[in-house]
Amino acid sequence: MQRLNLIRGHLEQGHTARQARDTLTVTDNRTGKTYELDVKDSAIIAKEFGKIKGPDGSVTRYYDPGYTNTVNCVRKSFLTLSGLRNLFH
Repeated sequence: MQRLNLIRGHLEQGHTARQARDTLTVTDNRTGKTYELDVKDSAIIAKEFGKIKGPDGSVTRYYDPGYTNTVNCVRKSFLTLSGLRNLFH
């Protein structure tokens, strides 16, 4: 019954599966403000955290000791000469 009430609450607020977006909603307990951060390829782009301001208006910084939750995302795309071979035949 509790699960049904939860689902009903989401539907009453206009949340449906069709409205799902690749975002993460964060509420700052210090200020009560809610922020929506974009998620791309299952990762939050670091500059998205710049949206979150502290109580004094300063940008909130994040600390990841030992880089245990930091990833290096490099996107590369290139065409090899062997791929061109099929284009010219």
